[in-house]
This record gives sequence, structure tokens and C-alpha cells, in this order.
Amino acid sequence: MASLTEFHVDDSVAVLTRTPATLDALLRGMPDIWVRRNEGNDTWSAFDIVGHLIFGERTDWIPRARIILEQGEARAFDPFDRFAQFKESQGKSLEQLLDEFARLRKENLAALRTLNLQPEDLKRRGKHPELGVVTLAELLATWAMHDLTHLHQLSRVMASQYRQTVGPWSAYLGVLQCSGHSAP
Repeated sequence: MASLTEFHVDDSVAVLTRTPATLDALLRGMPDIWVRRNEGNDTWSAFDIVGHLIFGERTDWIPRARIILEQGEARAFDPFDRFAQFKESQGKSLEQLLDEFARLRKENLAALRTLNLQPEDLKRRGKHPELGVVTLAELLATWAMHDLTHLHQLSRVMASQYRQTVGPWSAYLGVLQCSGHSAP
């Protein structure tokens, strides 16, 4: 078993591979109360979260990995638009988004495999426009943790829809005690 500070690509891929099916099982066919409502002003719905994940698949993880491998710190990553999903997802159904996310994730994991990363590659460095120097291992670990962050956020957003309806049991429901520390 890896220590807390050790990174292995296969461990991250284990999370990344499961996210599309997890989202699909949780969201496909659900009523709008669960997928279109958010927690209030300036918060995201489940629909928005899936759209955000799609935009990341297109513009973030693999493109940034390639920048690290091909140009290193010589070229900073393009800034990431954390709110692009609001425009990109317009006119689409949740089912379309789920299918698109599954397709893009499958393509990106295939692209990751074709990089044939070696341990020394994981130490290679790139330049994040806000965070500064980062390694390829940090980028790939963040990709998996980004998924988990948004699965956590998704659970919290969905649970908030019944915040008032559970009555006194809310004291026992940790998901309702969470104060929304994840994106946006």
C-alpha cells in the first residue's frame, strides 16, 4: 500500500475510471429537484457540476499534462474558466452531459495510457498561472481529487434540497452540516 506521500498513476486512474459511472448511476433519470436545483445564489446544481467536469476534461488535465511533458515550465498553462459550463451546457439535457462526460473521460484515460509515463516523468514540472510550479504527479493526483471534491459537492447540493424536510434528524445528517467548502 502506498504511503500518504507516494503517488501512483494507477491509483488515481482507479478513481477517474469510476466517476462517470458513479455520476450516471446517481443522476440519470432523476427528477429536476435533484439535478437542477442548487443551494442558493452563486452555487451550482448537479447539472452545473457535470458541465464543469466536462469542461475540465476538454481543457485541463490531459492538455496540461502534455504541456508539462512537451514544454515544461517554459509555457504556463492556459487559465481555466471555472464557470464555462454555464454557457457550454446551455440547451443540453443532463443525459447528454452524462454521455459526453463518459466519452471524454474514456478518451482522456486512453490518452493518459498512451503517454506511457515513467516514474521520472511524474517529477517533471509545469507552470500553473496562479499556483506557480507544479509537477505532473501533482496534476494527476489533483485530477482524481477534483472528481472526489465534486462528488462531495454533488452529495451536499442534493442533500440540501431536503434540508427543511428532515426536521430534527438534520442534527444527525453530516451532509447537512457541511458548509460548502468546495467549488465554485
